[in-house]
Amino acid sequence: MTDGAGPRISNAGRRLDRLPFTRPHARVLTGSGLGWALDAMDVGLISFIIAALAQQWDLAPSETAWIASIGFIGMAIGASVGGLVADRIGRRQVFALTLLVYGLATGASALVGGLVALLILRFFVGLGLGAELPVASTYVSEFAPARIRGRLIVLLEAFWAVGWTAAALIGYFVIPLSADGWRWAFLLGAIPAAYALVVRWGLPESARWLESRSRHAEADAVVARFEAAAGTARVDTAPIDSTDSPRHHAPTPPKASLRALWAPDLRVRTAALWLVWFCVNFSYYGAFIWIPTLLVAQGFDLVRSFEFTLWITLAQLPGYAVAAWLVEVWGRRATLSVFLVGSAVAALMFGTAASEGMILGTGMALSFFNLGAWGALYAVTPEMYPTSLRATGAGWAAGAGRIASIIAPLSVPVLLAVGGASVLFTVFGAFFALAAVGTWGLVDRRGAALDER
Repeated sequence: MTDGAGPRISNAGRRLDRLPFTRPHARVLTGSGLGWALDAMDVGLISFIIAALAQQWDLAPSETAWIASIGFIGMAIGASVGGLVADRIGRRQVFALTLLVYGLATGASALVGGLVALLILRFFVGLGLGAELPVASTYVSEFAPARIRGRLIVLLEAFWAVGWTAAALIGYFVIPLSADGWRWAFLLGAIPAAYALVVRWGLPESARWLESRSRHAEADAVVARFEAAAGTARVDTAPIDSTDSPRHHAPTPPKASLRALWAPDLRVRTAALWLVWFCVNFSYYGAFIWIPTLLVAQGFDLVRSFEFTLWITLAQLPGYAVAAWLVEVWGRRATLSVFLVGSAVAALMFGTAASEGMILGTGMALSFFNLGAWGALYAVTPEMYPTSLRATGAGWAAGAGRIASIIAPLSVPVLLAVGGASVLFTVFGAFFALAAVGTWGLVDRRGAALDER
């Protein structure tokens, strides 16, 4: 960021980092969390809808797998492009656009009469949602005080459990009611998008991003509102010019691009981050998209299968709560690694569970550890990059993960044919274990200023 004689050092970050948690912080968190919950509700709903449509439309396993995977193709593109666009035009505009695309495509999905039309709309739903998640975590991280930043990002991720629980409730109470139950599920998924769109437009643009684009007056006005809410006097309101002090020399921030993520000082963390995202996405979406269908295949009726899935989903909430506490006690890397190891063990146990009690218990353990790991992963991801690359880095990491989420649902029928559920969940456990190893290539920035590398 330059201005006149030399680079200017951000002070919006220093001012935000010294603040307590205020009402504007809560609005940023909940406003972003609404979109997060919508994403989870859509992914959760499609797992229940797949189970219903497989019976109603007499779909082959390969066809049901494509219903899941086509959405993830859209998410992969949306995540990669959305982060890049957010670094160039701002976080809030991307929020609004993604929710609009998601809402229209989800509502239209309720009206389809065949598989091809559903697949086309699922792609556009994925396009909107894929761009939303990495931008949301970037946005919240840029407002969060450094001492509680990780905890707030895990709390943001906890909205995923809210959305998935809503999906499980809709799946349990709405979808089995009639042949058109899945259509009502899609409509219920689209309605909250209108509300979330209104909320998002009421949120401020990221002050760090505004300052990185030399829009200093706007950045100052945003931070001043947070300071006023905290009853804190302004400090360091004038940007610091690096020519005034040799201690503040800093290079011009890199322009948002894929190539910049692989600069010498970033390439190790980028490679490690992509590996972790890929492995976690493969196991998570391979398992949780298919759990209702797998339970039906094991002899449970549709309602009983959805009931089990609801209980498994509820175990996400304590997983997030524990992870939110540990990321500021153990740090991001250690917390992520431990939860991934727990996910690996739980996956192996779930694959060999035979009794109802074991299926429910190991499924809840898998949900607990896996979603806690997701919280820690979202906490660490924005911290790997400077402001000028933050949304791009988070978006491409998510995009790498979405490639795995495309492959995973398509792999499930093949792995089931090879060795049944035990082989399937052994593979998922191996991917979780590989992700745990990959975490040690990341940088732990607990309590550090966000703009520092």
